[in-house]
Amino acid sequence: MHQSCRWRDRSWHTVYALSMVAIVACQMAPRSEAAEWSLSPSIGVSGVYNSNLLLTPLPHSKSYGYWITPAAEFAGKTERLEVSSRIATDFVGYFGGEDRQFTNVFAPLSVRYQTEKDLIGFNGGFIRDNTLLGELQETGVVLQFTQRNQWTANPTWTKRLTEKLSLQSSIRFSDTTYEGDRLVDYRLVGGSGGFLYQLSERDQLQLSGTYIDFHTTDSPSPFRADFPGINMSLTHAFSESLTGTVYGGPRFLSTSSHSPVGDIMTSDTVWLAGASMTKRFERVSLRASLSRDLLPSGLGLLLETDRGEASASYDVSETLACSVTVVGILTSGTTNAVIGGVYPDSRYVSVTPKLSWKFLEWWQAEVSYMYRWRDTDSAIDSAQSHATTFMVTYYPPKLSYSY
Repeated sequence: MHQSCRWRDRSWHTVYALSMVAIVACQMAPRSEAAEWSLSPSIGVSGVYNSNLLLTPLPHSKSYGYWITPAAEFAGKTERLEVSSRIATDFVGYFGGEDRQFTNVFAPLSVRYQTEKDLIGFNGGFIRDNTLLGELQETGVVLQFTQRNQWTANPTWTKRLTEKLSLQSSIRFSDTTYEGDRLVDYRLVGGSGGFLYQLSERDQLQLSGTYIDFHTTDSPSPFRADFPGINMSLTHAFSESLTGTVYGGPRFLSTSSHSPVGDIMTSDTVWLAGASMTKRFERVSLRASLSRDLLPSGLGLLLETDRGEASASYDVSETLACSVTVVGILTSGTTNAVIGGVYPDSRYVSVTPKLSWKFLEWWQAEVSYMYRWRDTDSAIDSAQSHATTFMVTYYPPKLSYSY
């Protein structure tokens, strides 16, 4: 079946599945509870410029384009149940250096149900985006100019055993496919379970065991990697507005790949860790984080990433706000790629300042700039790009219902 037909069918299936989950979630709420439901539609139009859309060190031309983004945000809340989603579609066209037209789809769903001792949650949905939009910011790796379709599901359950001790468990699932035949589809399944202990009013200690299974699908050279591990984290509230978290633990990585010359199996121990700090003032919010992680990739292998991120936002007034985000990623391949070889070490940096202005009751304008730079050990030269976006969004009156 043609790729475009496949993803359209999956999109309809996604809308249907999310609708069913939302209906079931609504039925979970006791009718005696007060409920509030709202729907907030919007439509945005953007003009974009990019000096190096593909982020390539080769000769290239400037690109111009447009984005049209209709969206609808749904939210529902009772005393025990919370449901939220923001379904959006991007109709995108580029011309100049790159003549391309494509469509992005975002259909997330978040559900939270709480009883006296139990907290049941779900996060997941369907995303159709571009590798240069989503996966590049996650892994720091440029995977051509390809559309990515990804299903995710992450149900969680927390049970309070005592006033200070809780049992936590979660399941993780994602299925990722790429249009075209140059990248490798993959599936990721895993879960975690452990305990959360409230050491004091300001300190939380979490100890958990995790397991992840990553394997390629529809590949002539199947590849599989699994990595059980142990993770411990400590969260400390220095004050009501300042919170910090540190975590870390080993992952016991085992891989197997099939090739014409035979099966190759490896094993290794990888240590993952991270830390984050969040500070909030009346009008200012600051956040900084460092992390080392293992991430799946359309290259058909696992990537080890060392990521640093810092962001700041400032509400100048009730109608004017500004923010800046800086991301730096060092990436290396921990396993052999299905498509051949080991991915060379790479470095990626992005800087994104943004300014938003609500100039009328239902209208908002936003201007942003993004600088991107990347370099790999296999490339002679590094690559960089400068991009600007101007967006105007119309927010019609919110529809709400309560009983």
